[in-house]
Amino acid sequence: MSPPERRARLSPRAAQLPPETREELRRHLRGLIENNRVMIFSKSYCPHSTRVKELFSSLGVDYNILELDQVDAGASMQEMLFEMTNQRTVPSIFVNKVHMGGSDRIFQAHQSGLLQKLLQEDSTYDYDLIVIGGGSGGLSCAKEAATLGKKVMVLDFVVPSPRGTTWGLGGTCVNVGCIPKKLMHQAALLGQALLDSRKFGWEYSQQVKHNWESMTEAIQNHIGSLNWGYRVSLREKGVAYVNSYGEFMGQHKIKIQQLEKGSPGKLKVSAKSTEGAETIEDVYNTVLLAIGRDSCTKKLGLEKIGVSVNERSGKIPVNDAEQTNVPHIYAIGDILEGKPELTPVAIQAGKLLARRLFGASVEKCDYINVPTTVFTPLEYGCCGLSEEKAIEVYKKENLEVFHTLFWPLEWTVAGRDNNTCYAKIICNKLDNDRVVGFHVLGPNAGEITQGFAAAMKCGLTKQLLDHTVGIHPTCGEVFTTLDITKSSGRDITQKGCG
Repeated sequence: MSPPERRARLSPRAAQLPPETREELRRHLRGLIENNRVMIFSKSYCPHSTRVKELFSSLGVDYNILELDQVDAGASMQEMLFEMTNQRTVPSIFVNKVHMGGSDRIFQAHQSGLLQKLLQEDSTYDYDLIVIGGGSGGLSCAKEAATLGKKVMVLDFVVPSPRGTTWGLGGTCVNVGCIPKKLMHQAALLGQALLDSRKFGWEYSQQVKHNWESMTEAIQNHIGSLNWGYRVSLREKGVAYVNSYGEFMGQHKIKIQQLEKGSPGKLKVSAKSTEGAETIEDVYNTVLLAIGRDSCTKKLGLEKIGVSVNERSGKIPVNDAEQTNVPHIYAIGDILEGKPELTPVAIQAGKLLARRLFGASVEKCDYINVPTTVFTPLEYGCCGLSEEKAIEVYKKENLEVFHTLFWPLEWTVAGRDNNTCYAKIICNKLDNDRVVGFHVLGPNAGEITQGFAAAMKCGLTKQLLDHTVGIHPTCGEVFTTLDITKSSGRDITQKGCG
């Protein structure tokens, strides 16, 4: 049975409160966390809470305590704390604004010395963490740090194009990368499906046309909703967001420079064709170089604090903990030298970095077994090493490559090419034929690769693939029946359904 006082003091759940009341409750909790060296959210009858109080008393450390079973809004506060920390139980303990967790975690921190270190910290800065760049990695790191009780600011500013085009919070992926790319990819697939549909008996006399403006408006509306969602998420986590450019002015000092928005100047452009003698010379106010992206590091003031930057690429070299040559400066995401430019990688790296910085974990990001997909009309997915990289790492004689062409069932009736799709795995013979590289070219390659990526993290081998029952008829099942090695030289073309 619950104690009488617990039964007597029921209050509405936080999720059922009006938005303004929820926000007020969140601010109240944040205030308690930020204004007290040690803040314990407890319940008067909880023995675990009692042990924690006794620990801090034995250390001679003053602490502030809120008994959630003794206040009318206790249930709502506990639910709000769960939203902020992902911890449902009491005690919920904060030390110098860092969320330590419950009683087990605080005693572990005491034994390891982490608790004493946190108690000795005397923060003289406005923020515990400032994130420059509101992309996938930056937002992930900022929100995780805030969950751990830190005071966090995100700076994000997109320099307008000469025509004044800019975008909202979320970085490349949301605004001009993964999201619009995949949605436009889907539009292209629908067009191909219309062509195939006649072979499957669909009859339509009306000419089907594509309206570019309708598509882009729908996609932009979706992106706008994501931009707004990110802003709301930061606000709910208590992260300060400023739409400004950040520049380092010194160690631990950042200036926030709305960049000037003036009209573009004119450029005299001279160009020569690489395929002939044709030359072009004219005056323009905009030059578009569709050759990838630059790393926007030149105006961050990194030279003022001594951060090493690759002068050619603008990318930042880091160690395996994403730490630059300046100990208190870290970099994650597409800005890293020699690392994959992928949104999920940035999100994972940002989350793990925040946990390491503030004592919640020591886990580092795995940059090797990273699944990815190229969303061309025929998708390409891969995870692990390319064949060339695998040879470099393991030597050719220690590898076995299994491969085949395959014909998706959906393509048969439609009369599409029966030897376009391709599957390949690279196995390390010295490690029980462990799969070190996975590659697939075919429909829905992204969906296929995601599943096999999890298996590779678990140590997938060729024998495990052979013992897996395939789902028929699917493209993914081809990996359960691979029997032709590249070294054998056998024909891998397909004649019909396996």
